[in-house]
Amino acid sequence: MDLPDAAEQAAIGARLARQDEAALQEAYERYAPVVLAYVSRYVGRDEAEDVVQRTFLDAWRGASRYDPNQRFTAWLFTIAHHRAVDTLRARRHTVVDVESIRDLAGDDGRETASRFADAADVRWAVARLPEHERTVLEMAYFQELTQKEIAARLDVPLGTVKARASRGTRRLGEIMRATEEERR
Repeated sequence: MDLPDAAEQAAIGARLARQDEAALQEAYERYAPVVLAYVSRYVGRDEAEDVVQRTFLDAWRGASRYDPNQRFTAWLFTIAHHRAVDTLRARRHTVVDVESIRDLAGDDGRETASRFADAADVRWAVARLPEHERTVLEMAYFQELTQKEIAARLDVPLGTVKARASRGTRRLGEIMRATEEERR
């Protein structure tokens, strides 16, 4: 998935704040899949789509409260978190399901929402890496393969995997730093 960079995120948020319906459509198209994955962790797949719909409805209704100095993804994931918590509370369980709230951090889950926003930004940055570097990093971090296993799967020398991992990690850091500087 190709998420917008910081400047594009801010632009979407600013347009949304001006009640630009096209911005809402664009935000939904770009972010709904990651918001769905996020809220599914709490409410399950059956209710997650309803939570996503309520999230974007609330984003539309409350768009005037979006602060352009804030990351759009953090703002959106915070709304999603609140809607997921509302859904859990509406279940009216007599006993709190510890599994459904285990990953929440802090009183309102902002840390978790922030981690998902960070993860979305990292996925965006990883997508900008050259394919050979991206493949090595994805295999190492997402498939949890060793460099030796990666070399065997890609049928390349171990030294090549090490060089690609090193260059990819360095380039990823540069992309992330540049994105952070754009936000400031």
